[in-house]
Amino acid sequence: MLTANIYLNFLGNCEEAFNFYQSVLGGELEDLTRFSEMPPQEGMPPLSEEMANQIMHVSLPISKETFLMGSDTGGEWAPKFIQGNNFSISLKTNDKSEADRLFHGLSVEGQITMPMGDTFWDAYFGMFTDKFGINWMISAE
Repeated sequence: MLTANIYLNFLGNCEEAFNFYQSVLGGELEDLTRFSEMPPQEGMPPLSEEMANQIMHVSLPISKETFLMGSDTGGEWAPKFIQGNNFSISLKTNDKSEADRLFHGLSVEGQITMPMGDTFWDAYFGMFTDKFGINWMISAE
């Protein structure tokens, strides 16, 4: 089954934003993970205390099939961040070959940010901006 959701990026106020969205939309925040919970990355400097406390991922169910998802971003992860372009379309499937097909098809003539690969959060995942400037995240779980 293929699902599509919106993924929002913030410059340090993701938790505040999602608490607000939850107050209006209802539901419970799920999968709230802070950057401090991420395993150390080889060759990367330690996280600042400010960044360690920010949100790496959070999701808010809107319906049985639809989630509003988000994270904080900054530094090297946000060189082109402009309020208004801080979202991605997130496609999720249960099949790695389908994820690869979607990734390779939609990223033609685009800019790959993160090639498809296994992640520490147990997903097969990749990101890119398509040739029309739309940000995408593809995952298989």
